[in-house]
Parts: sequence; structure tokens; C-alpha cells
Amino acid sequence: MFSRKRLIREAENQKRWDLVIIGGGATGLGIALDAVTRGYKTLLLEQVDFAKGTSSRSTKLVHGGIRYLAQGNIELVREALYERGLLSKNAPHLVKKQKFIIPNYVWWEGLYYNFGLKTYDFLAGKLSMGKSERISTTEVIERLPTVVTKDLRGGVIYLDGQFDDARLAVNIAQTFIEEGGIALNHFRVEGLEADNGNLLDRVLARDTETGISYSFRSKLIINATGVFVDSIRKMADLSSKPMIRTSQGVHLVFDKKFFPGEYAMMIPRTDDGRVLFAVPWNRKVLVGTTDTLIEKPELEPKAMEEEIDFIIDTFNKYIKKKVSRNDIKSVFTGLRPLVSGNGDSRNTKEIPRGHKIEFSGSGLLSITGGKWTTYRKMAEDVLDYAIEKRILPPEKCITEDLMIHGAKDFKTQKDHLSIYGKDRKLIRDLIARRPALGNKIHLKHPFLKAEVVWAVNYELARNLEDVLARRVRILFLDAKAAYEVAPEVARLLARELKQDKEWVEQEVRSFRKLVRTNYLVSQDTKTVKNMDQNE
Repeated sequence: MFSRKRLIREAENQKRWDLVIIGGGATGLGIALDAVTRGYKTLLLEQVDFAKGTSSRSTKLVHGGIRYLAQGNIELVREALYERGLLSKNAPHLVKKQKFIIPNYVWWEGLYYNFGLKTYDFLAGKLSMGKSERISTTEVIERLPTVVTKDLRGGVIYLDGQFDDARLAVNIAQTFIEEGGIALNHFRVEGLEADNGNLLDRVLARDTETGISYSFRSKLIINATGVFVDSIRKMADLSSKPMIRTSQGVHLVFDKKFFPGEYAMMIPRTDDGRVLFAVPWNRKVLVGTTDTLIEKPELEPKAMEEEIDFIIDTFNKYIKKKVSRNDIKSVFTGLRPLVSGNGDSRNTKEIPRGHKIEFSGSGLLSITGGKWTTYRKMAEDVLDYAIEKRILPPEKCITEDLMIHGAKDFKTQKDHLSIYGKDRKLIRDLIARRPALGNKIHLKHPFLKAEVVWAVNYELARNLEDVLARRVRILFLDAKAAYEVAPEVARLLARELKQDKEWVEQEVRSFRKLVRTNYLVSQDTKTVKNMDQNE
């Protein structure tokens, strides 16, 4: 079912699609799944890999957005909390409850945040994950043993959702294909063409693996490319004005020793008015994020030195055992497509966090803004809009109760393979047939060789980065470890993909350059260069 050759062949044989969706992040995948389950013939094209960009670089939270509540955006929070509940129900193998603590260092903070969080609880309604409450100083210290205790005046505890963003994207792609859709990663859109009435009806795309170009006809073309949405709009109409502003968010990953335990911490007001989280994730602690406007979006954004310093300095104000650059296991950067509409404002807090739909005179439908938590509702809004405009025939949305791949008959397991849901058993069966695949790919991490083989054959992974960044997540957790295992994983991939030694060498070179440039902090580059020389 997940054979790339089969998917390409079926895409080529389809004379005309109801929808061609450009972009394989949260938004594009959500629209694709909604469309195919309404009965529309749907093709999705992604230039690199599913969730390659913003959608794999989040803070891993399924949340309503407490800071949006503070801004008075009640409806945005209400919608997000409802969608949080649906996602928890439809993807229980990927979404779990996470307890957060807001430590209070000023006497009035406990009252203030407790009141706000009670409103948060109320807006969640029947889909609430649990009630918030005030806790004493002693209770805060018990739950956050490394928290700074000077002037600590208790805290407030609340619940939100945590998930693995890239794995959810992969599972949505699998669900979409199982429902009859065609999803092609590593397919770059290079042009749009119009019919005699000057309405766009054809997408020109190239398979970046083979270099072969294809032409796909469609009733409707949807632009769901996130921070690159304006590039596709320009492709359709050179005179189009920018629709978004791009904001950059950086995350740092540290060992759990700096922030032990299972509770997360939310710092509600940093020196420049941002919110900062410290969240347990895959046996590490994830700290972020920043919110910095940038001029030009890039496929592989890089953290600015001042952003790294900001996170370290802010985190250190709240923990006893201080972190430094030498303690960073990985740094990753994501870009947010913020809906434009506030002129040249440099204050990201002033830019709306909702989503926006635009249907151009050329017939291109573009969607941008929003966040992972509301991906399903964004998709529903897009297709309802297309129906309202009589571009598509009326069909009802059914995704509120649609289980995501892996969720059916899911039962929590104690090992890390539980994140695969029902596929966990199939991976265990694979190991039983090929015992060597039960070995770890790195001794310090739980990921198994079987997961690499599974990623290639059932999750549409095509190269080292697809696997180590978005299937087993080791690049985001420990960049140096990802650098170390690259040759062995590449050889394992080559056997599954029937590639030669030259392919392996090229993959390792390309991946290691990516790691050095974007995921390692400066002091680690000397170490990995020595590693290269010793091989």
C-alpha cells in the first residue's frame, strides 16, 4: 500500500483530480485527509518530506494557547481546546496529558494565574484534560526539584497535551493513503498552468529522486505551504502581495539531569514578554521558544546566537543547576507563517495567530496561519469554503470522529515503541523474523534498527534525514549521536532501498553537513570533525 512506485503510477494514471494540495505539513495533510474522507479524488505533493519544515519543529504541545487567553482571544482558545480534545481522542498513541507548573515569585501571581487557568478549564468543557489548582511552595519543590527556591511563593498546576509532531504527520499521511488518497513526498512543484478561461487547472511537479517531471490536472489547487505560501501565490500571479510575515522559533534540548521529573514548567512572562516552556520529551528536556520576525523564510532555518543566549539565560533564572552551551544536545529552529495585517510591525505579539483563507482570481486557494492543534478545523474550514464557492460538490466532514493510523485498539505499553500504536506489534514481528533488527542504532538511545526498516517500507522515508529527523527523532534529541550513527543507518537504508555504496557516501556527507550547520552548537563542531578524520 505504501509503495512509492505504486503511488506514482496511480498518480500518473489519474486523468483529473478533484484536489491537488501543495504542501505536506500539518495543514496540507489535514486538508488531504478531510478531502479524501469526503469522497474527493485527492493528491498531495510535498517538496521534501512530510513535516520537514515548521510541522516537525514545534514545542510538542497540543494546547489552547494560554497567552492568547491573556490577550483576550477567547474564541481562538475555545476552538483550540476543543480540537485538543478531539486529537487526544483520535490519536491516543501520540497525544498524552502533560502536567505544567507555573512557579510564582510575586505574591499576587498565584491568584492571577489561578483565575486565568480556571477560565481555561471552563473553556475546555467536556474535553477538559483535568482541573488546574494552586499548590504550595513545598509542593512546587517536590515536583520541580531543581527549581530556584529563593522568593518562591508556591505555584499553579494545570494540564495540557503533549505529542510527537512529526510522527503525527506521518500517521496522517498513512491514514490518507489508506483512505484512498495519493501522497508523494520529495515531489517539488515547479509550475502552475491555466485553462482557456485563465483559471489554474494544472500542476507541474518533479520527482527530485529521479528528475522525472509530471503534470497533474485538477478542479482545485490548494496552496498549503506554510511560510512558502507567498512563493506559490507568486507562481500563480506575479502581482500578488505578501499574505504572511515569518517568525522564527528556536528550541534547545538538554539532558534530564537539569530538569528531572515528569512535570513541565511554564514561564509566563520573560524579560521581553514571551512565554517559555521547559518540557520533558523523550528522556530529555525541551526548552523554548523564541519569536523573532525574519525577512526571508528558508527550508533549513538556523538559530541566531542571541536566540540561543536568550533561552539559556531565561532557563537559568529558574533552575539551580545552570546550563551552558556545552550542555546543549541539539538545537532546532522552526518558522511560523503569521497572517499579515499589521503593516510593518516588528512586534510578533501583535500579529494574529488565527488562520486565513484566500481564493485568488486565478483559481488558487491559499491557506496559512493557525497551529498544529487546530489543523483539523483548518482543513474543515478550507473545504467548506470551497463547497460554499461551488468549486467542489457538497460533502460532509467526518474527521471529528476519524481515528488516525495506529490509534485503533491502542493500549499503552511501557517501551518507546508504544508511539507506533497498533504498528508496535508489527515491528515486534519484524524483529522476530530478523533478530538483528532488535539492536539499537545508538547505545545511548532506545531507537531500534527495526524502526529504520519500518520507516522505509511503511512510512515513506527515503533518506537519512527523513529517518533520523522525523521518524526516530534522534537528530532533534541528540545531534552528535545522529552524526555518529549516520554511516550505519545509511547502509541499512541502502539495503532496503537497493542503493549502492556511492549513494551511502553521498547521504552521509549531506546529512552530516546538515547536522554541523544547523543542529550542533559551535563547540561540538571540532568533535565531529575529528570523528570524520578517524573514519
